[in-house]
Amino acid sequence: MARAPTLASAIAAIDRAGVLLVYPIENRSEPPSLWHRFYPGERMRWDWDESGDERVVGMWRLRERLARSRRVVYSKWFRNRATFFSRALFTAMLCELRATGRIREGLEPDALDVLAALESDSPLGAKQLRAASGLTARAFESAYQRALRELFARALIVGFGEIDEGAFPSLAIGATRTLFEDLWDEAGAMDPMEASRTIAAFLPHGSAFAKHHAKILATVRG
Repeated sequence: MARAPTLASAIAAIDRAGVLLVYPIENRSEPPSLWHRFYPGERMRWDWDESGDERVVGMWRLRERLARSRRVVYSKWFRNRATFFSRALFTAMLCELRATGRIREGLEPDALDVLAALESDSPLGAKQLRAASGLTARAFESAYQRALRELFARALIVGFGEIDEGAFPSLAIGATRTLFEDLWDEAGAMDPMEASRTIAAFLPHGSAFAKHHAKILATVRG
């Protein structure tokens, strides 16, 4: 039987791959995920009742610990799915995005409000962030979710553990510039050519992750 991942072994897997989803999409092996790194060939059942797979629950709990570790970077980057980056790849991707000089260009006003709130105070839970950005009403839910997608895509925000806000804990979200100031500064100082080489090494040409990054970069460039 495959051994359950530990914090250290999961970080090592993310560092080797550069980027991994937490759970597979429709149990496919691509794009790569932590699940398939540690349980290759085994189907994942997303059942949270008594018959559920304890490995699924265990990986969800590990996700929260990883997100707070600062040794990897957590995002909802690929199709709004839980995604982990190595610090090296995240920094290189952030470098490419910042090198355009347009990383904030074209963001919707709601996204700018969310980012401003997080640059003032990070991390925040969902209720706190909605209140800080003026998006508390139910009518603003789609605008709030769209703002998060824009900001995660451009590496301007990251997930950072969870915050207890009631019945269920919510994802704690923070500004990259605040929570990973070291990576933000490294990305600003990095040679874009070096960044491109790092990205090419981790994101094979034609892969789903490479296509997604290229699409985001093209959008930012305008």
